[in-house]
Parts: sequence; structure tokens; C-alpha cells
Amino acid sequence: MLTLEQRLQMLECPKGKIDLVLDTDAYNEIDDQFAISYALKAKEKINLLALYAAPFHNHRSNGPADGMERSYQEILMLLKLSGEDIPTYRGSTVYLPDENTPVDSDAASHLVELAKKYTPEKPLYVAAIGAITNVASALLMAPEIADNIVVVWLGGHALEWHDNAEFNIKQDVAAARVVFGSGAPLVMLPCMGVVSSFTTTGPELDYWLRGKNALCDYLVKNTVDEVKSYAEGRVWSRVIWDVTTIGWLLNDNGHFMQEKLIPTPIPQYDHHYSQSCSRVLCKYVYHINRDALFGDLFAHLTR
Repeated sequence: MLTLEQRLQMLECPKGKIDLVLDTDAYNEIDDQFAISYALKAKEKINLLALYAAPFHNHRSNGPADGMERSYQEILMLLKLSGEDIPTYRGSTVYLPDENTPVDSDAASHLVELAKKYTPEKPLYVAAIGAITNVASALLMAPEIADNIVVVWLGGHALEWHDNAEFNIKQDVAAARVVFGSGAPLVMLPCMGVVSSFTTTGPELDYWLRGKNALCDYLVKNTVDEVKSYAEGRVWSRVIWDVTTIGWLLNDNGHFMQEKLIPTPIPQYDHHYSQSCSRVLCKYVYHINRDALFGDLFAHLTR
């Protein structure tokens, strides 16, 4: 079990180069692609060891298994566009059946074996930007790895929001409860009320990214095409949610976001959080400096 001193140190934004795995429902919408690309390009800070495909189910898939497979293929396509070769693993085809039963997958098994090589003094960072099934399964398979990892998750809404029915968390509440209760150091990036301010527009993407390289062109087209499906002919802006997880890892100068320590909340099945002062501390991001983070994102993508 971590001491308070170890936990607080692990919850500080890392200052040196780090090892990272990224768990992503990449085909779910258009923001995962930006986050993956950011992680690939930020080589001065991030050693990206693996990518995990997470399950999802919405209008872009016919179920969690299909969503995971489409995400796996989307990851491979992005790697090809970027000229990178990063090990990529298929994740869970279903959500957790309960809070005690892991779902075995290549992704969960890889995370277990990889995390065993780390320590509280040199942790493995786990950025998760989808349903957190794969990470929860790994923690259920090997609870001891909780002391060796830092989980940075975009999921749920702000504590002040009227509900917690956010896409990533509501797909697999059991998985969220496992991760939040595991003791693993946790960084929360809430969606509505916090990351919802991280928006961009078509003209901005055109100005900064279009024509810079094949990856940038794909990101612009993918975003604009998606927005056209629901906002054709209207003024629009688009939240690029998932970038903020990578932004936190690069936030050692404090320019991208503001955060505080809070007792780890408890996700409930009625899509609300409950709170207890007896819970271990986590890091809670409460403000995003939109311009500074987009500026850094665009600078990395156009290298």
C-alpha cells in the first residue's frame, strides 16, 4: 500500500520523460485521434510503449466488441499516417459483468505484465480516454499493480454537474468503481463543466493544421466531416476532449490546466458521484487553459 508521501509524489505532474500506455476507443468519435497523435509527437516527454483498443457502443458501432475492433483498426491507420510503429493490443469485447470479475484481453494482460516492472518511484502512466474496462480488468487480475501506475482518465462530469451520465463512465460504471477504489493514484479530467471548454472550430483547424502533413489533413477532415453530420449550415465549435489527458502529462510548467487534491469520489450506478472524506486522495483538474493547450497541440502535430 502506498504511503501518503508516495501517493502525493505520484500525483504530481511528471517532470522528466515518462513511460506511457494509452487506452482508447479511437473510433468512437474524432477527439481520440488528436490525443493519440499528440502522444506520438511529444517524444521529448513521452515514451509511448503501447496502445490499447477500448470497447464502446454508440451509433458508430453495433456493440462493444465491434467498437473495440473498429478502434483497433483506427489506431493502426493513425500509426500508418504518422509513420510510427507502436505495439497495439485488442481490448475487452464486453464490459465488466460485476466489480469482482475481470475481462481477459490482450490489452489487460499486457498492462498487468508491463506494470509489474515499475515502482512507485518510477511509475507507469496509463492514459485512458474511453470506457475504463481494460484498466479495471488489469487491476482485478493483479491488484498489486495499483502501486506502480498512475491512471489519467477523461471520464465523468464535474462534481458540481447535475449528473454523472457521461459516455465513458456510464458505459461501464463497474469498471470506474474498480479503478476509483483500487488505490491506484488517479487524475480526473471531468467532461462537462471542465474539459467542455476545450473547443475548436473549422477555420482554426484549417489555419493551423491543413496542408502541414498527412496526419494533420486527416485530423482536419475527420473533424469537419463529423460536425457536418449534425451541424451543416450552422455556426459550430467542437470539443476535443481527449487531448487533455496528454496535456496533463505535459503540464509540468502549470500552463495548461489547474488542479487540486480531493478525496477520490465514488461513482454510483445512478450516474452520480458520492463522496467520503475517508477515501484516498486523487488529483482533480478544474480548469483548462484552452489557448495554451491548443497552441502546444498544434505545434506538436505540425512538426
